[in-house]
Amino acid sequence: MSGIKAIRFIGLLEGISFLLILFVSMPLKYIADIHEPNKIIGMGHGVLFILYVAIVLYIHFTIKWGFKNSAWAFAASLIPFGTFVADKKIFKGYDN
Repeated sequence: MSGIKAIRFIGLLEGISFLLILFVSMPLKYIADIHEPNKIIGMGHGVLFILYVAIVLYIHFTIKWGFKNSAWAFAASLIPFGTFVADKKIFKGYDN
């Protein structure tokens, strides 16, 4: 899997995991007082976040992305739904 395909895939999973936290895990935790899904989904989201950032760094150094693209890709990981936007605005333009 190329770097761009990997970041698009992991970015999609990371975005979906964030939606699961917002709309499944948090309501279960605070409305139904069920804490277990929060631990599982939260850990998965954390792992996907770390993978996403690692792939951004990998692409930055191997494909020689400019600082601007790398900075935007990293910033997208910090903004809710940012990975979905980055997929459309940054990654889709690269056919790797």
